[in-house]
Amino acid sequence: MDHVLMLLLLLWSSGLQAKENHNSTESVRLVGGKSHCAGMLEVKHKGEWRPVSDTQVHFYWTLKEADIMCSEMDCGSAVSVRSREESSTDIVWGIGSACVHSGFALSDCATSLLSSSFLDLNCSDSVRLVNGSHLCSGRVEVKSNQRWSSVCEADFDQQDAEVVCRELGCGSPLFFQGALYGEVEAPVWTKEFQCGGHESVLLDCGSSGPARNTCSPGNAVGLTCLDPVRLDGGDSHCEGDLKVKHDGVWRRVDDLTLREADFACKDLNCGSAVSVGRGKAYSERSVWVIDPDCVQSGSPLRECAISNSTYHFVHLTCSDSVRLVNGPSLCSGRLEVKSNQQWSSVCEADFDQQDAEVVCRELGCGSPLFFQGALYGEEEDPMWTKEFQCGGHESVLLDCGSSGPARNTCSPGNAVGLTCLDPVRLVGGDSRCAGYLKVKQGDWKQVSDLGWTLKEADFACRALYCGSAVSVGHRERLHITSGTRIHADCVSFGSPRRDCTTINYSLLNLNLTCSDLLLQPNISVSSNMDGISQAQQQGFQVFRGSDFTISCSIQPEYPGGSFLLTFTSSNSTRNYTQPAVNHSSHFLFPSAESAHQGNYSCVYVLSHDILFESQLLSLTISVSDPTPFIIRAVVLLLTMVLVNAAICIYCKASRRQRAATQENIELDYCNQGGSAAEGGLI
Repeated sequence: MDHVLMLLLLLWSSGLQAKENHNSTESVRLVGGKSHCAGMLEVKHKGEWRPVSDTQVHFYWTLKEADIMCSEMDCGSAVSVRSREESSTDIVWGIGSACVHSGFALSDCATSLLSSSFLDLNCSDSVRLVNGSHLCSGRVEVKSNQRWSSVCEADFDQQDAEVVCRELGCGSPLFFQGALYGEVEAPVWTKEFQCGGHESVLLDCGSSGPARNTCSPGNAVGLTCLDPVRLDGGDSHCEGDLKVKHDGVWRRVDDLTLREADFACKDLNCGSAVSVGRGKAYSERSVWVIDPDCVQSGSPLRECAISNSTYHFVHLTCSDSVRLVNGPSLCSGRLEVKSNQQWSSVCEADFDQQDAEVVCRELGCGSPLFFQGALYGEEEDPMWTKEFQCGGHESVLLDCGSSGPARNTCSPGNAVGLTCLDPVRLVGGDSRCAGYLKVKQGDWKQVSDLGWTLKEADFACRALYCGSAVSVGHRERLHITSGTRIHADCVSFGSPRRDCTTINYSLLNLNLTCSDLLLQPNISVSSNMDGISQAQQQGFQVFRGSDFTISCSIQPEYPGGSFLLTFTSSNSTRNYTQPAVNHSSHFLFPSAESAHQGNYSCVYVLSHDILFESQLLSLTISVSDPTPFIIRAVVLLLTMVLVNAAICIYCKASRRQRAATQENIELDYCNQGGSAAEGGLI
């Protein structure tokens, strides 16, 4: 009886699961393919099955959207998504991106429209990676008898990993081990895979050994495959035409900003993006266009690829052995150096100004703005173990010499962070704050006028330390030439100008005029005798022999610079330099001399061509200080007054005493005379 009841419960629960699976897929299906996990996507809406269009306004299907469909049909992961062109136009369903990612049923997102281009999907049928950061990473799960099972690490090896990555349309395996993507959940695959590495599907591999009933906690295998990206035709694997493999086909990529291209450099383990150029094909070719929102959300290029045709493609140059991480732009961050395919942080004590100049040059950025420890997060092991010794002229940091004993550790907070200037300039105007806008991408390129307003121009003026934008316009070129386009929407969200650039052909150059109102430092002087006098008080006086301090300070808009205190007199000029600490520096002069008399000004230095200067402070040195004489005179006068007062008081007291004595004598005399008279009478 108990066995019958148990069987009925199992049948009932299986029926519920089948019903749930049926309900989840009854409005979505793939038709015309080799299996139920491949073919043209159709959606049932209002009782009618129709194909889904591959495009809508401002929305193209990528693998990210396709993967949601594959999961809904219990078909593993999305392997490819492509357009199917039909000879005739038909009424189809259009599906919006926001609705696809909202979690609503696809039938609730459908709108009717006319199209001759339909959507074809190919999903993996029997393998998937779950809980990973993208479609090519996660815990390995295998489907058998409509049930998904995790795989134990002991039953999985390098050849098995190669087959899984190939089946999912990913690159080669990067690494695999237990507990990478969460603990194992029952059920567990019970056999050991025995792949040769050449198979196209994991379940085509043989398996052997006794069935495994359990897998120890932490031993469910996780796998990460490389994103199938490469650079062809360059001098190294970090330079060339950018290609992405999608749907089994390697194609070039068109139209990337430097920020988007940086993701490809990271996938290639090549540091940072240095420049994006544009190659030209002899005839129109199919390329991959990369959805920028998809890439900037952290998805690999393959997941963001959309098919298109063009004559142009991207030529990308990445830094090979140096990068800046955790910074707000490609020209700022914690410095890391690659050696033996391993990235290491650099200790602040092993890095100086000349080294910083080389790094900024290697990354295609402007001159160094500032560098110091712990600017962009704490260091992580490993650490670079030698001190760099650059002359400042080298093109690559690892070309510089290094010396000193190997450093095993770096104190917390001392991993060096570096900020380089954004390589932007204005040329052809009346000053450095007016003219054509140019950005350095490999070489200096003119920027095309494509929809910039004063809002975007303000970012460029601030990058040039030229105040705010006064006007934005354009000038027409004589003929169409290759230039740079800076995406206005990218700049408006605060991205640096260089990071937002793509190659563009245009007749119009962007022309800007900035206010040229520079931030002015404050200058003040204080002495050990006279308190503080601000710069506005011209002709401030310090007495010879006294200590005095000249202080320079600036508002914290531009951190990391240094102060140059300039001194000029009729017969000499001198400069004093100190780094800015908390946006200020204090120059102490221990004993004022005649040679200190003259004009002083504070110059805040960010780079060799970005300087902020205060107004002049005029300082005179008094030959002698009358204060001690005045004090002595006052003391002497007070002493004399006190002595005179004391003498007067003494004299008055003496006179009173003498008067009292005389009075007593007279009384005694009178008393004696009266007594004698009385005696005579007796």
